[in-house]
Amino acid sequence: MRKFLTTTALAVSMMAGAAQAAENVEVLHWWTSGGEAAALDVLKKDLEAKNITWTDMPVAGGGGTEAMTVLRARVTAGNAPTAVQMLGFDIQDWAKEGALGNLDELAAKDGWDKVIPKALQRFSKYDGHWIAAPVNVHSTNWMWINKAALDKAGGKEPKNWDELVAMLDNFKAQGITPIAAGGQPWQDATIFDAVVLSLGTDFYKQAFIDLDPAALGGEKMKTAFERMTKLRTYVDDNFSGRDWNLASAMVIEGKAGVQFMGDWAKGEFVKAKKVPGTDFVCVRYPETQGAVTFNSDQFAMFKVAADKVPAQMEMAAAIESPTFQSAFNVVKGSAPARSDVSNEAFDACGKKAIADLAEADKSGKLFGSMAHGHANPAAVKNAIYDVVTREFNGELTPDEAIVELPAAVAAAK
Repeated sequence: MRKFLTTTALAVSMMAGAAQAAENVEVLHWWTSGGEAAALDVLKKDLEAKNITWTDMPVAGGGGTEAMTVLRARVTAGNAPTAVQMLGFDIQDWAKEGALGNLDELAAKDGWDKVIPKALQRFSKYDGHWIAAPVNVHSTNWMWINKAALDKAGGKEPKNWDELVAMLDNFKAQGITPIAAGGQPWQDATIFDAVVLSLGTDFYKQAFIDLDPAALGGEKMKTAFERMTKLRTYVDDNFSGRDWNLASAMVIEGKAGVQFMGDWAKGEFVKAKKVPGTDFVCVRYPETQGAVTFNSDQFAMFKVAADKVPAQMEMAAAIESPTFQSAFNVVKGSAPARSDVSNEAFDACGKKAIADLAEADKSGKLFGSMAHGHANPAAVKNAIYDVVTREFNGELTPDEAIVELPAAVAAAK
């Protein structure tokens, strides 16, 4: 009898373990570069420790456009993933369709309202309800400079446009590509984001958040386009179609001087075992210090079968835990989505990112990035992309661009 009971208990235990292990999250994302994959592995291991298996559904493409196409097909087929990496207005669009689950109970229990900046909550909530868990805050107005090349150029970090041009000219004289870039619309727009912000925070808000036609088609915008034309002269001939992480590698390897990119680029430097201040320098684009244009990777939680909800909630809870927020963002290169996470584990660039975010949030200079879907819905963003890329590639003059830009935005609204 004792043997029977022991065997039965073991069987029950094994069944319980199997049931627990059967909990699974299927995650659609576009984190496929080395640094991104390493950061995502932090979340996978966290969930595996809770006996939740991870079904990976990666879709390559830095801006997430391809991933959203795959997602639409999955949802249309009635087979939504558990969680989907998503940006800005895309989250709101899916919420309007009634496709997302409700995280209110978890958010209330863990106090998300108190520690997640309101600028992020703008996208994490819909109609007052939590629908997504923010993973990080990426800021986009960064420059990543090869330290050896900068030292050869005199070691001075450029503080204004003229100093930036002087640095780029020096890089050219050194025989390296001055600007590492990828000829993809979202990358062109990332540069343009910083250029516009450098002309004033009020101007950035008027142009890209308020969509003021006078700002979109005025003299300051013409100056922004003229600067884009100048920057284009420092890009190599083979940049068309280059992925952003390959551009980062050019700076890491000393083949290029600087990359204008969000702080996900730092993940590539970290993975290559490069050290801030020794191998590379992280500084804000000239004349944007004190302001931050951001995007926030979030996991939108789709409506799923009842038996999948517990694992989904575990995933959302894991994402917002301070321990995970620190571990993940140290690897990813971003700042935590929670304002109460210690900066102790972060390197110099990470500490700067956290401090800059707090400063911008306090001063009202924390702006959703146009280039990364946090200033306006996709239709408007894509209309701006089109004009920016055409101008950057010489298909439009700056004078033509300031006529086309307000017209394109008006048509897309």
